[in-house]
Amino acid sequence: MTVPRSVVVVGASLAGLSAVRALRTEGFTGTIAVVGDELHMPYDRPPLSKDFLHGVDDNQVVLLDDAAGEATQLDARWLLGRRAVALGATDDGRREVTLDDATTIAADVAIIATGARARTLIGAGELAGVHTLRTFDDAQALRLSLSTARTVVVIGAGFIGAEVASTAVARGLDVTIVEATTAPLAGVLGPTVAEICVAQHEAHGVRLLTCAAVERLVGDDRVTAVILGDGTELPADVVVIGIGAIPNVEWAAESGLGIDNGFVTDSLCATAVPGIYAIGDCARTFDTVLGAYHRSEHWTNATVQAQIAARRIMEAPQIPTPAPYFWSNQYGKMLQFAGHRQYTDDVRFVDGDAKSASFTVVYEREDRVVATFAMDNPRLFTRYRKQINKIPAPAWTP
Repeated sequence: MTVPRSVVVVGASLAGLSAVRALRTEGFTGTIAVVGDELHMPYDRPPLSKDFLHGVDDNQVVLLDDAAGEATQLDARWLLGRRAVALGATDDGRREVTLDDATTIAADVAIIATGARARTLIGAGELAGVHTLRTFDDAQALRLSLSTARTVVVIGAGFIGAEVASTAVARGLDVTIVEATTAPLAGVLGPTVAEICVAQHEAHGVRLLTCAAVERLVGDDRVTAVILGDGTELPADVVVIGIGAIPNVEWAAESGLGIDNGFVTDSLCATAVPGIYAIGDCARTFDTVLGAYHRSEHWTNATVQAQIAARRIMEAPQIPTPAPYFWSNQYGKMLQFAGHRQYTDDVRFVDGDAKSASFTVVYEREDRVVATFAMDNPRLFTRYRKQINKIPAPAWTP
């Protein structure tokens, strides 16, 4: 393969910016165009449900330092407030992205970083006071609503829902979480650790209703209550829906790419169509450790995959990638996880226990530490994380 002379990145997200950074780091000197449907330069999403939502800081919590200046240094053309609506090929075999104003951008290589959008409920958009939390604009709107609210209902007890609940109760609001499953977070952390984390809700005055289905939202112009499947009515000035995300793939439905809960790629982020790569939240990548295709929405995944794709494009040797990592801030505590956990792994406390204010556990498989979790114990967590990155986890065996 010949090193390309031009690249178009579809998605001006952190993944998109990381792709531009990685290409330049790997020595790419050609032209780069970046298309983004938001008007903002790339920004960090994790603070949206944390410090920014709490009102601790202004926009600088979220917006990347000197993003505009960095864009100039990276010599990329940024097309913001423009939405990609199709992906095809030119007569000479180059990739071609069509925008919502019918203009086209042709390049030798396309990197898709369109991310994902928040999943919502039917009819939720018709009522004021009902929010999802995915973008900077979402966070601004929710922060404004919380400033005048008294009662908040959070639908979904995942990490976003838990962080929003934590922020809302810290602002002195009455908070209820509605969760459809019996054991929130168990699929990610395992039942032992998940139970400890979920117990934080009750300890801080947040009501958690599990195995609860939402029937409908009530209100005329503005939401006033949430009705559950069993008829329970929960008063609500604000409702936050945190029930997952949907990868943004529809715009490329006619592209010939494999699409199955994301753009399907090999382990090096390449799709089945030559010259097209997908990274970040929109990519369903083959994971050699899991032995399966997997879509990850974590911050670190976006930056790591950008580096992998850039090296693949530039025909540079791949380097070992760190184990998956994510963190969450809830009720004044730092929660950190790293590694590849499987449901059959053994869980062992290496510091503290289930009743401790801070603790660290490791997940073991075949007498090897393959993952670790810590609550308010960053030093010990970092030690085990380094160990995991040094010795990769064994591949999945059914």
